[in-house]
Amino acid sequence: MFLTEPPAALAAALGVSPDPVSEEPARLNIAPGQDVVALSANGLMRMRWGIIPVGRVNARGRPVMETIVNARSETVFDKTAFAGMGRAILPVNGWYEWTGEKRRKTAWRITPLEGGLLYFAAISDVWQAPGGQRLHQLAPVTCAPSGDVHDVHHRMAVILNKADIAAWLHAPDAEAQQLMRPWPDGRLTVEPAAGIDWTAP
Repeated sequence: MFLTEPPAALAAALGVSPDPVSEEPARLNIAPGQDVVALSANGLMRMRWGIIPVGRVNARGRPVMETIVNARSETVFDKTAFAGMGRAILPVNGWYEWTGEKRRKTAWRITPLEGGLLYFAAISDVWQAPGGQRLHQLAPVTCAPSGDVHDVHHRMAVILNKADIAAWLHAPDAEAQQLMRPWPDGRLTVEPAAGIDWTAP
């Protein structure tokens, strides 16, 4: 995914203060494990992409060992591993998908047809790291792809209308669950991604 919107413009679009991310640079390639700018109920903040599920167990009572990078919309409110997690919004200007054989993959750049931002629904948590450090972390919620995306991937992030952001952050689970659906067809542009330095932060 990528976020090139200046922090001041991002904050203005969301109606919040740009602090404490006012110095955030443009990011052309954000990968799991890296920090992202996200909107929580308390405003903009940095979170780590990927939830370390320390102390969480699955339905069989066994510890969840793998880092949670994405959460499926079909089960996010049902799995015990997600119990008690918060919600956040991950604003991006777009994301990438790859198709083709290994070593010969084609990268695709997916952006809103009319430009601007996309708002990914995410779940969030806080990891109490050794030494007392608190690490805020998130995982985007995914759903079936829209017609624009299905040729390049079988899943996509749940994208929210701007008017639904408050509901995702604050509404009861039953109401938030109604927002988890594919983005309407015809609203995204999918084009080859050229000239991207995939090793850049």
